[in-house]
Amino acid sequence: MPNARYGGVLDQVMKIHEYQAKDILAKYGVAVPRGEVANTLEQALDVARRLFMAGASGVVVKAQIHAGGRGKGGGVKVAKTHSEAEDYAKQILGMQLVTHQTGPQGQKVRRLLVEETAAIDRELYLGVVLDRVTSKIVFMASKAGGMEIEEVAAKDPDAIVKEYIDPAVGFQPYQGRKLAFALGLKPVQINQAVHFMQGLYKVFVETDASLLEINPFITTKDDKLLALDCKMNFDDNAMFRHKDLKELRDVTEEDPLEVEASTYSLNYIKLDGNIACMVNGAGLAMATMDIIQYAGGSPANFLDVGGGASQEQIERAFEILLSDQHVKAIFINIFGGILRVDTLAQGVVAAAIKTNVKVPIVLRLEGTNVEQGRKILKDSGLNFLVGETMQDAAQIVVAAAKGAK
Repeated sequence: MPNARYGGVLDQVMKIHEYQAKDILAKYGVAVPRGEVANTLEQALDVARRLFMAGASGVVVKAQIHAGGRGKGGGVKVAKTHSEAEDYAKQILGMQLVTHQTGPQGQKVRRLLVEETAAIDRELYLGVVLDRVTSKIVFMASKAGGMEIEEVAAKDPDAIVKEYIDPAVGFQPYQGRKLAFALGLKPVQINQAVHFMQGLYKVFVETDASLLEINPFITTKDDKLLALDCKMNFDDNAMFRHKDLKELRDVTEEDPLEVEASTYSLNYIKLDGNIACMVNGAGLAMATMDIIQYAGGSPANFLDVGGGASQEQIERAFEILLSDQHVKAIFINIFGGILRVDTLAQGVVAAAIKTNVKVPIVLRLEGTNVEQGRKILKDSGLNFLVGETMQDAAQIVVAAAKGAK
């Protein structure tokens, strides 16, 4: 599948923090450790003090960022005393936390989750996702908790047990028991596990989640079950139904260009290449990125301006593309339907003049009013490069990017 190389850029999701996900789980009766979020050192120390006073034998100070691998990066620390909690909170709050998911630039830690420690007996894994092949929700369970599930799947696919849920029937108790037995839970824990999983399924469906991951899902020394960590993503297109969830969005955790694009109803996702793409239609956008790669280049972004983009949106999209300092050339690939080619051309010319663009601009244009659009570009006096076909345009833009200064 060509789309796979881009890490699923078509999946528009809203991410939330661990503490927010756990608050949601708790509302559905899913067991989580006691804890609270803290935005300042004083708040973190107050939470730790109250947890110790309530009988906690220790507290965990956890960085809250939208990335995994926080523990390996030094963003999760266990404190046995209030003094240790203070030291760890000082270390983590405000640090630039680097993990395998943040990239080398890291992510600034602006808040902490301080929660009680648990007497861990076993670390397991539970996950709920939508399986696109079967069009069903699938429950995944594994005894290999605490590890990256992708790593487990690659090394030992049989270590992951799956249960597919019929949407007309919903998650059934027998499926929960089947997963619980596969995890090797004790008889006293089976009913707890079924209740736990039923809660997760209800959360997933009722919140329009696209991912719900409990890693680790733990058993304690006294045979209790807890969600020690939780990751949740939501279908961005469903947030109009969940105004309360939409308010959980933390734009400080997102790429500034992606945030800006969303304010103009543009679907933009930054990538690592140097050829900016402006396309109308998600399928054409994916094909455009593929053909750039095929021609020996690397796309700098996914940008779908949509079928009915206005001239203003085109201008805004252009400005966002140019805000990426890595961009060496721009490839505009438009098939005019609802978005007429002359409208696009007017927006491109206006944006190029306004931004005083210095990088080469390559266009491939087809569809409604294509001749008018080409005339607008020609009469602008600007040095646009035009490819007759997608392949021609891709070869031109890759060459232009390599020669751009």
